[in-house]
Amino acid sequence: MNPQTSDGRHDDDAALSEFLASLMDYTPTIPDELVEHYLAKSGFQCPDVRLIRLVAVATQKFISEVATDALQHCKARQSSVVKDKRDKLQKDKRLVLTMEDLSRALKEYGVNLKHQEYFADNPSTGMDPASRDE
Repeated sequence: MNPQTSDGRHDDDAALSEFLASLMDYTPTIPDELVEHYLAKSGFQCPDVRLIRLVAVATQKFISEVATDALQHCKARQSSVVKDKRDKLQKDKRLVLTMEDLSRALKEYGVNLKHQEYFADNPSTGMDPASRDE
């Protein structure tokens, strides 16, 4: 066995041990109880809090990346709408995230999202057709 490989493995093990120990002092955004519930629901039982928190950190990172990607889709969609309406003098600064934006972001991660027909992406959905301002 190569001594460099052994030293590299020792460094990796030490870094992993240090990281797992740091998870004991870390309070994740996603509560341990919620992570435990969904892990148990999928058939996984683990008494080690460090592993529960590792799953919580990975989940938090995934949600953050999806939200960031959905925001980019939202900005791209709304900037194309503003370009289409040249007569609009002041651009509306409010961003409105839709299920379409979220669906596109999740699709990049292999998650196909479908929503029901009655789901409202539009504030006027479900209103009396006579009262809509379209």
